[in-house]
Amino acid sequence: MTVEQNVLQQHSQKHQQTLLNQLREVTGTTDVQLLQQALQVSNGDLAEAVAFLTEKNAKVPQQDETTYYQTSQVASDRYISVGSQADTNVIDLTGDDKDDLQRAIALSLEESSRAFRETGITDEEQAISRVLEASIAENKASLKRTHTEVWSDSPNPYDRKRVDTCSVGLKNVGNTCWFSAVIQSLFNLLEFQRLVLNYSPPAQVHDLPRTQKEHRNLPFMQELRNLFSLMVGSKRKYVDPSRAVEILKDAFKSSEAQQQDVSEFTHKLLDWLEDAFQMKAEEDREGEKPKNPMVELFYGRFLAVGVLEGKKFENTEMFGQYPLQVNGFKDLHECLEAAMIEGEIESLHSAENSARSGQEHWFTELPPVLTFELSRFEFNQALGRPEKIHNKLEFPSMLYMDRYMDRNRETTRIKREEIRRLKEHLTLLQQRLERYLSYGSGPKRFPLADVLQYAMEFASSKPVCTSPVEDIDTSAPPGGTTGQQLPSQSTTEQDSLPAAESSGPASAPTTAPTAAQQHRIPIHKPFTQSRLPPDLPMHPAPRHISDEELRVLEGCLHRWRSEVENDTRDLQGSINRIHRTVELMYSDKSMMQVPYRLHAVLVHEGQANAGHYWAYIYDPNQRCWMKYNDISVTKSSWEELVRDSFGGYRNASAYCLMYINDKKPFLIEEEFDKETGQILSGMDKLPPDLKQYVKGDNEMFEKEILEWDTLQARKAQQEKLALAAALAAAAAAAAAAAEAASSTSSPQPMSIESSPPDNSAPQQDPEYMEQPSPTNDSKQLQEDTERAIFRAAFEQEARSPEALLNAAIKLEYARLLRFAQEDTPRENDYRIQHIIVYFIQNQAPKKILERTLLTQFADRNLAFDERCKSIMNVARAKLDLIKPEEVNMDEYEMWHQAYRNFRETTISMMTGLELFQKTNYIDALMYLIYAYQYNKELLSKGLYRGHDEELLGHYRRHCLLKLNEQAAAMFESGEEAEVNTGLGIMNELVVPCIPLLLIHDTERDLLAVEDMRNRWCSYLGQEMESNLQERLTDFLPKLLDCSTEIKSFHDPPKLPTFSTLELSERFSLVMAAMGRVPTEGR
Repeated sequence: MTVEQNVLQQHSQKHQQTLLNQLREVTGTTDVQLLQQALQVSNGDLAEAVAFLTEKNAKVPQQDETTYYQTSQVASDRYISVGSQADTNVIDLTGDDKDDLQRAIALSLEESSRAFRETGITDEEQAISRVLEASIAENKASLKRTHTEVWSDSPNPYDRKRVDTCSVGLKNVGNTCWFSAVIQSLFNLLEFQRLVLNYSPPAQVHDLPRTQKEHRNLPFMQELRNLFSLMVGSKRKYVDPSRAVEILKDAFKSSEAQQQDVSEFTHKLLDWLEDAFQMKAEEDREGEKPKNPMVELFYGRFLAVGVLEGKKFENTEMFGQYPLQVNGFKDLHECLEAAMIEGEIESLHSAENSARSGQEHWFTELPPVLTFELSRFEFNQALGRPEKIHNKLEFPSMLYMDRYMDRNRETTRIKREEIRRLKEHLTLLQQRLERYLSYGSGPKRFPLADVLQYAMEFASSKPVCTSPVEDIDTSAPPGGTTGQQLPSQSTTEQDSLPAAESSGPASAPTTAPTAAQQHRIPIHKPFTQSRLPPDLPMHPAPRHISDEELRVLEGCLHRWRSEVENDTRDLQGSINRIHRTVELMYSDKSMMQVPYRLHAVLVHEGQANAGHYWAYIYDPNQRCWMKYNDISVTKSSWEELVRDSFGGYRNASAYCLMYINDKKPFLIEEEFDKETGQILSGMDKLPPDLKQYVKGDNEMFEKEILEWDTLQARKAQQEKLALAAALAAAAAAAAAAAEAASSTSSPQPMSIESSPPDNSAPQQDPEYMEQPSPTNDSKQLQEDTERAIFRAAFEQEARSPEALLNAAIKLEYARLLRFAQEDTPRENDYRIQHIIVYFIQNQAPKKILERTLLTQFADRNLAFDERCKSIMNVARAKLDLIKPEEVNMDEYEMWHQAYRNFRETTISMMTGLELFQKTNYIDALMYLIYAYQYNKELLSKGLYRGHDEELLGHYRRHCLLKLNEQAAAMFESGEEAEVNTGLGIMNELVVPCIPLLLIHDTERDLLAVEDMRNRWCSYLGQEMESNLQERLTDFLPKLLDCSTEIKSFHDPPKLPTFSTLELSERFSLVMAAMGRVPTEGR
């Protein structure tokens, strides 16, 4: 066989394997004969094959042993061999139809070779393209899905600036979280990273005409190099992978709205990389067998050992990603054990001939990077659609593969046989234990020890000689009226006794009572009385039991219960010992020589037709797990990984596991400089061409930062100029008003805004210090100021105006200091009432406090008696005399701006809580969202700069939950207008706010997001009209997107204006009603 024929044979077998596996995954059919029949009828068209299988589902033929034997020789239908270097040489083929089989394969190869020579595209790729096109056409026709909205970048480049050497994220450019998860996992394999970065295209490619594959693979390889170089040396927090993604999407011929499967994408990625490196390897080693680094890194071999009617065969095959079934297994070893054995295998290692068939798989060579695909999707034949398997599947951080190696075949078989024997014994013991723990012949079963204990308690109860119902009036009609009482059971029994037995003194007390006596007997009313009759025992008890009977019975019951408890304890001990023995079966050193350490876990959250991917990757330098979620890269933990990856907890579970050989540290070790011996990091890792590329991108980003700084400086200058112009106009108006006021005989009150201090550089007083109307805040502030002046004057009658001013300021400061130091409830927040309280609690500089107090006493709205006027003039004069170097006006303005921000946050918070209280959740949401964000910024600068974060978080979270419930109820109604309104609430309000809950990763916020998602995911299995199903399918990807990048949504709501007095009163009322965070359950 020529080299070309060998390659073509490999591609044909690869094609057949891929199609069979895809059909099995989509339809859930495991019958190989039926799958092959479907492919033959459909001429390789997967869409038609799926339709054929679903129509023929009720008439599935059984697979006979001959078919099983033949298919096991041709190709392994369980595995996807994704390497062009696959070794499929048959070691020992038995059977009479070998020549016919080879001729059939040759004909298939002849057809495949023509297409391959003409286009350079394998049949596998053509098949994938066809099925994707069919899927897209179906989606467009039935679902009419819209493009998922792309998260927008923050306009501020500082929000997108990389911090030190933190890992770089990848931007989700539209349903590309699958790309980010896989690329980050591979990038953090430093050996793979070096191979990609140092790749150079073959020199001969520039001279020879390219095939279609070369036209596709080489540009993708270059874009991957560019992307990796940015992830190494970029100054950006995250980079845009659009160019590489577009090449992939073009190859898949997929719409932007279609989410790609992780395993499918990884197969394609490794295929392309293998082809690219193969061209380079063939150029570098002419005449020798080329070594492909992708094959050496990701591909291994296993030996399929089969038997049919006593005839054995062996077949060596190459594998890349190893697929494992999840359903029915509890951990990774159980999945692997099931994957390594097919059918009955006793005859494989038995001297006797047998009619049984089966095969085992043994790894002969494991790759340095071992990847497992966890099949978490199955096709629901009843519903006609795929469903996700959410079962829990555990996997270890260190995996020992010795038991699956061919060199340990005999040892493993012995241990498997021992485990099988132990498990049979274990099953017998568990059945016996179950008889003790679930005793009884009826539908309800109880532990036997408890049954004996209950019997002992009953026998030991105090005997009673009366029936528990004999004194209950069962004939009393409703309403409490007394009717004719029926004779009790004991009376009837006495009446029926023979005369000889009823005569005598002993029978006198038991005669039927008279009518008068009946009326005196208390009647027990079980539904209206809470107290039992005094003569009725608390528990059932025997009527008659002698001391001897009781002693014998108690002895027997006590002895039996002890025997049962001992038997139960012995059984449980034996079961535990067997479990421990099975667990330690492979723990000896000889079976712990092939260690694989968990490197990355790819997680999928959602359902079969919608969801989000992210990755957990271990960082050996920081010795911790990192979570790569699109642009967000954060520290994580093994506990969080377990919660999100094992499954069974919520809709998230591991989809792909990547292990690395722990004895090959070069896979994750940094590269050292050969001359200096120093670790290469950052730009030093890159070859010259990529250094230049990254340098250019960094210069563009630095230019963007510079432009932003220039723009902000220009805006600040414009604001200063506008403020100066406004102040100049106000000063001119104030001068004119002062001149007009001095010309009149009776002075008139003047507006504060029109009377700033006569300063060469006038500063406008803040609105919370003075208000245009004396009836609002200025009146409150004016009264406080006048009170301080009058008190100072009362204490020192003969003082000068300056001395009175100093004394009044000291009194006012002492009053405000007392407020600042008081431990008051939330509803009585003195910071809202006076700025000085805010300044004191946040330790503002003394000069800022003094100037602010002077501004308060310089108010022209003070009372117009001579004393207040003189103090006001002195205060204004002192303000004029303050030199710029004495009080930093920029710092002064900064503190007053901080207080303005505090007031605005307070107003936003108060308004949101008031609306929440009125159940107006739609309007309340934006106030609470922005109040929480503003408040978080305030608290980052100091504990007393904002409000209670837990309180705001609680009502923000519950507002979203309330809106989610409202929207879900509208969707359930099925009415078009209601459905539109409900989905509008979700798309415009709830979904844009979910990243705000995810970004800080608090437990209650995460649970709230999970509850909201679960509510909508619960509709997937329900019957509904097609238009509702279409709307739901379109909406779910947006809801399940776990990106923490903030999407732009509504502008901040317009804040109402309040005087300080009104704000304090309303804040006090709403905080008194809602200022306590209730205890939250799930």
